[in-house]
Amino acid sequence: DEFISSPPRKTVRFGGTLTEILLKYEKGDTTDFELLKHQLSDPDIKDAQIINWLHEFRASVVYLTKELEQLVNILLKLPWLRRSREVVEEYLGFLGNLVSAQTVHLRPCLRMIVSQFVPPRITIREDDVDISDSDDDDENISENFDTCHRALQTVARYVPSTPQFLMPILVDFFPFINKSERTLECYVHNLLRVTVYLPTLRLQILELIIEKLLKLDVSTPQQDIEDAEEAANNCASEEKSTEEGLFDMEEDEDRKGNKVVSLNIERMAHPLAERLDILMTILFSYIRDVCHVDGKLDISNTKDLYRDLVSVFDKLILPTHASCHVQYFMFYICSFKLGLAEAFLDHLWKKLQDPNNPSVIRQTAGSYIGSFLARAKFIPIVTVKACLDLLVNWLHKYIDNQDKGANAYCDVALHGPFYSTCQAVFYTLIFRHKQLLDGNLRKGLSYLQSLNFERIVMCQLNPLKICIPSVVNLFAAITRKYQLVFCYTIIERNNRQFIPVVRSGTGGDLVQTCTNPLDSFFPFDPYILKRSKKTIDPMYQFWEELSAEDLENLKKPIKKGTSEDEDDDFLKGETPQNDGVVEIAPNSYESNARSPVSSIGSPADCYVPYPP
Repeated sequence: DEFISSPPRKTVRFGGTLTEILLKYEKGDTTDFELLKHQLSDPDIKDAQIINWLHEFRASVVYLTKELEQLVNILLKLPWLRRSREVVEEYLGFLGNLVSAQTVHLRPCLRMIVSQFVPPRITIREDDVDISDSDDDDENISENFDTCHRALQTVARYVPSTPQFLMPILVDFFPFINKSERTLECYVHNLLRVTVYLPTLRLQILELIIEKLLKLDVSTPQQDIEDAEEAANNCASEEKSTEEGLFDMEEDEDRKGNKVVSLNIERMAHPLAERLDILMTILFSYIRDVCHVDGKLDISNTKDLYRDLVSVFDKLILPTHASCHVQYFMFYICSFKLGLAEAFLDHLWKKLQDPNNPSVIRQTAGSYIGSFLARAKFIPIVTVKACLDLLVNWLHKYIDNQDKGANAYCDVALHGPFYSTCQAVFYTLIFRHKQLLDGNLRKGLSYLQSLNFERIVMCQLNPLKICIPSVVNLFAAITRKYQLVFCYTIIERNNRQFIPVVRSGTGGDLVQTCTNPLDSFFPFDPYILKRSKKTIDPMYQFWEELSAEDLENLKKPIKKGTSEDEDDDFLKGETPQNDGVVEIAPNSYESNARSPVSSIGSPADCYVPYPP
């Protein structure tokens, strides 16, 4: 009775049923069809109209063939996201029916959904001129994104081949790096959400994101970021002093001003660095959330993600020279479990020792090993020693093989991986020597002596001539202090043989000296992006500039025959209580002795006077 007495559904439109309109169109009568398109394109279309039309379209998807692509495109442009729940549910049902009956429309449907992965733009026009074009700060934007992901999951459920069609669309829609921070943030966040329910796309999506981050990273050299920060700080100081001189600020205004300052304190002054900082924060959060379930490390999830990230590292990061920040995703995931850090070191070691790899890849792998061992607080000294044993044994075997050949002379082109490995060993020793000697000086010295640095330093390949001067100087000072090897004679001889390069330019002749013939860099140099560095800093080993007392101590060799008690006294107060890791931390050394930009962040060029 209730059904019979209820009034029929109201439809506010012209023409007959949808089926009738479509059949007429097939016969050449387009009048009602044009009216239908006009109604669907009306910006003032009501929710009830949309629901009625969608209901009919769901029942008539069989007619929506390739020939009616124009009509389908109009339907895909309907403003369904910001409508009532009834409209959203009806639209999701329509999408499911459409792609299951007419897969020819799969791509347009996917493009429509992915286009909603960024905030809508609001354009204000005045006299045909755009006077404002900004992100829409819609409070429902998070809910809209949820709905988009529901739509994508609906389509994927009906069409199993969705992932292979979706990936090229995700690539096409990735915003340009000069788009707003908010746009980039939303898009990357939504891409990472896709990996949760379409896991087969995870590796490709991570590749896409990291490739874009890498472009941002290499477009913003560390020196540019530091210069921008310094300029912004100077500007802020000047403004503050001007304000204090001219105005006696009201108390409420002062409070308001302080609030603004506190909000801006985390912003990067360099616009591209700001974008990179936001996106790196998202990537770190994603890695943490995937690897942890209910706050506990999930070993299976972590291993799977580690494999994907190592694959991306090999493909994109390792061949890229002098990136500053993006490679830290490997640093971060390795911090979760020692086994991951050891697996990463083993992976790099295999790259380094494999003669089938290009020399430049082997050299970069050496740089990563040295920088990782030096900078990662979570790597215990036992692992450091194991790695040093591997590297040093390889160096000795390399020297054995070269001593008998015709190539036993100093040449970067011939022996690049050898020099890179030497620099990795020297760099690791600079950062970790106090730990290696901690507790039992005699035992520590015995271990370091067993590495036979003298043979490496004195060999015909002359690594001290090729490695970065700042590393060589500190290595020489430390090894002299502990009477492991005396490097200064070789350094002096190398300096005498060092021939400056004279280049002619418009301003006259310029004398240049190449202090970095390896063109090496330290991949885990200090991380300077303000927001995301909070994730890295707790596990990162900083360099502590050497004090005058430290420099004086480096010049004093250890006396032989020191007793065990004196050994302990010597070390007292020298090893910082920093999870057992020695505090060290370089910035780029002085500009007059600086090698190319690639070496920024190497230990400060510490001049230790040659002994008399």
